[in-house]
Amino acid sequence: MIEARHLRVLRAVAATGSFSAAARELGCTQPAVSQQMKALETSAGTPLLIRTGREMRLTQAGEVLVRHASGILAGLTAAEEEIAAIAGLRAGRVRLVSFPSGSSTLVPTALAALRAAHPGTRVSLVDAEPPRSVEMLREGDCDVALAFRYGTAGAEWDDLVVRPLLTDRLVGLVPEGHRLAGAESAAIGDLTDEPWIAGCPRCRRQLVEVCEEAGFTPRIDFATDDYPAVIGLVGAGLGVAVLPELALESVRPKGVRTIAVTPPVVREIVALTLPDLSQVPAVAATLDQLTLAARR
Repeated sequence: MIEARHLRVLRAVAATGSFSAAARELGCTQPAVSQQMKALETSAGTPLLIRTGREMRLTQAGEVLVRHASGILAGLTAAEEEIAAIAGLRAGRVRLVSFPSGSSTLVPTALAALRAAHPGTRVSLVDAEPPRSVEMLREGDCDVALAFRYGTAGAEWDDLVVRPLLTDRLVGLVPEGHRLAGAESAAIGDLTDEPWIAGCPRCRRQLVEVCEEAGFTPRIDFATDDYPAVIGLVGAGLGVAVLPELALESVRPKGVRTIAVTPPVVREIVALTLPDLSQVPAVAATLDQLTLAARR
């Protein structure tokens, strides 16, 4: 295999005409230059230099290799500089996928801080709910996935690096004129006969499980992934809902009252990445900023 350091020596010998002059230019000894040229000729499988007295002359193979060496070394230098920029966070790219309420609350704060600290790092953002967002991470379609889960999910994420961010409590939403509108808290069982507005598929499944534990099956009249739509439907008196507190942070609720739900229902918000990706400086910096944003 031809090594870059050997190409640099060959180019110096071709430019100066001798091993000793090449050694002075490269800042090494003449025997070291001779040794590396021998190694290069062994790798090439053919002589590259003709030694005539004190002069060195390139063979045809040597001329070919010198001609290509400049482009190879220039490309290698450019690659080294680009890698150094990425490692030093002067450049880099992070593909982030997040569920909508995370995109409107945690992500803007985190990305603003990341851009201020490392303006050369570019971040793209796509909305997706888990488990699709986690599938995208495993399939190589993103570098960081902001996700959530209810309760313990067993080995669901055992192959991933999990950065816990926060615990998000679910709150009840009822219309302003509802019988429970003035209550500070209510049991899920108090809403047995109500029409329900449900959220994303994972949240919908969790709602059904919580209600069934309370002894009833919720009558879901509407289902939408759009949290403002859920709030609008509740405000219009069309039903009740439970939403994560994080989802309410970026929405101005109109015509609704929030009440604490008992027993408490929470979801765990996390940032996920692959083990190898966690070592990439731009990805690590993004995870750190998401962690800081969750603490604010």
